[in-house]
Amino acid sequence: MADEIKALSSQLAQDPDSLLFLRLGELLRQKGHLDAAHRVALTGLERHPHLADAHDLYARILADKRDYERAFDEWDMTLRIAPGHLGALKGLAFLYFKVGDVQQAAVHLEAAQRVAPNDSGVIQALALARAGGTGAAPEQPIAPTPAAQPLEEARVFAGLEGAHEGLLLLDAAGRVLGGALKDPQGRDVTDAVAAYLAGVSQEAGRTAKLLGLGAWSGLAAEGKLGHIHLTPPSADALLLVVRDRSVPMGRLAIIAQRAAGAARRWLEQQG
Repeated sequence: MADEIKALSSQLAQDPDSLLFLRLGELLRQKGHLDAAHRVALTGLERHPHLADAHDLYARILADKRDYERAFDEWDMTLRIAPGHLGALKGLAFLYFKVGDVQQAAVHLEAAQRVAPNDSGVIQALALARAGGTGAAPEQPIAPTPAAQPLEEARVFAGLEGAHEGLLLLDAAGRVLGGALKDPQGRDVTDAVAAYLAGVSQEAGRTAKLLGLGAWSGLAAEGKLGHIHLTPPSADALLLVVRDRSVPMGRLAIIAQRAAGAARRWLEQQG
């Protein structure tokens, strides 16, 4: 973890606008370096004030520092930006438990369960709330859904072109669900790219809605060394496809469409 913190700090220094601050801030929080995590989160918020995950990160740090009033404000802001944000619903439920308002804790946990029906932390806390709060209330924010470990690519993208490289499936919080990415030098950049893309799907959806374009279905971009295609296989997931310039954009869209179909079927099976 220390090496990852050092690497992320270096990358963030080179690109201060990067969303890598989300991963760095969370790692620092987990290590108990709350002052450093606080600085990282606050700096990130200044650059990305409308990013729900940034407010959620800041709220978790504030809660760890026992600044519950400000944590409440940050989680409330998170839900204003992204209604149904799982981390904010869990966080507010925790705060309501802290003040003894079990009814409101249950309301937020029920909303969280609709978002993540298989989340064990939500299930346990909701059972406690429905029992009237008898027993030990949580002493810390209800644990976020554990970061998913990268899956064997074949399980998600079996039989697809480039199944073992150049495909990345992640959830709305930037956690890797499957696939892998490497830079031109062959270095694994899966986690860094996933952290950078955290919240992109939600932002794209809101932008399309504000512009009256309906639901967004994809985004393509050309680079000097290659092309990328982003598409949401589900409301809570994002698929990134990367290919070199020898692959025409039209073919890239077809590859992305097929990969999105495979990802969608896999996600439905997991649900």
